Amino acid sequence: MERIYLDHAATTPMHPDVLAEMVKVMEAEFGNPSSIHHFGREARKILDDTRDELAKSIGTKGNNIIFTSGGTEADNLAIIGYAENNRSKGQHIITTQIEHHAVLHSCEELEKRGFEVTYLPVDENGQISMESFEGALRDDTILVTIMYGNNEVGTIQPIKEIGEKLADHQAVFHTDAVQAYGIEKLDVEELQIDLLSVSAHKINGPKGIGFLFIRDGIKLARQLFGGEQERKRRAGTENVAAIAGFRKAVQLSQQELETKRSFYNDLRNLFIDKLQMSGISFQLNGLLDKSLPHILNLSFPGTNVEALLVNLDLSGIAASSGSACTAGSIDPSHVLVAMFGKEDHKLTNSIRFSFGLHNTREQIEKAAEDTAKIVLKACEK
Repeated sequence: MERIYLDHAATTPMHPDVLAEMVKVMEAEFGNPSSIHHFGREARKILDDTRDELAKSIGTKGNNIIFTSGGTEADNLAIIGYAENNRSKGQHIITTQIEHHAVLHSCEELEKRGFEVTYLPVDENGQISMESFEGALRDDTILVTIMYGNNEVGTIQPIKEIGEKLADHQAVFHTDAVQAYGIEKLDVEELQIDLLSVSAHKINGPKGIGFLFIRDGIKLARQLFGGEQERKRRAGTENVAAIAGFRKAVQLSQQELETKRSFYNDLRNLFIDKLQMSGISFQLNGLLDKSLPHILNLSFPGTNVEALLVNLDLSGIAASSGSACTAGSIDPSHVLVAMFGKEDHKLTNSIRFSFGLHNTREQIEKAAEDTAKIVLKACEK
């Protein structure tokens, strides 16, 4: 049985070239980047070259990039690090109800420390309104953290408009771009972003490595204590092999940016067309425009998400849900709750399909046909 992986929004397979680069570095470049001898300098060069590559991909310079263990640490460092270091300027933070838990839980922790957080609502498409954002912005707001594109439904937020609004305000602007990086063209100067989080394993790189962009002049309170790595901003010996793999993944993703976007749009439309031809009932959660092209979240009335996921897996199709499925119960997706309310049927029958490396049109056609069969069978019961 062919297995079809349609859960690239959760994590992606490593590109063969990334894996080869990492093996080469692990075999030859074992030095500690903080050492001053030849072996350390060779490792340091990998870090410096990668930092420049990452910076180029978002329109900045290498000194503004620090390596982290992934998107979660980057989000934590940006949000908690900035808030704690700038408490004297104010204690108000703005975010949205549909952020990744790395952002939401960071904000919840800050609330315990005395900060006030405004969680902006979204409409049925998963978008905030600029009116609600402007209404929430206060003189004592010090940080705005709003994700670029949502990891469950793909909706893109009005990032450029938010950046423009904050241009003359004291608040700094952080965006979790983990799901968008490598798919969308990102320029921190054009978008007026001050802090930006990225993770390698979403772009066919290794797990356990990411970066945080920090604009010049922004100071963050340390979250890790130890050595003086990453210009004293993030202690701990750098993961040189993963960083080398990250660089290769970035190079590949940037070379193929527009091609990938177009291909994923085609796959998404193909999947929808095949479902429509099958005659089953389904609804789109989110938007097709103003959306990340590799994410498709669909509601199938009359079905149950746990049963759907099990039957899809038995058919060789790996998809996911925003719900945390436990034995006999479902914790509804906070994203779908924010979009539709706590009682909506979509909370219990929505599936996310996400496309990426190795997917083919033939796979998508088969996955859509099998999905339709499973939904039809479920609705007959």
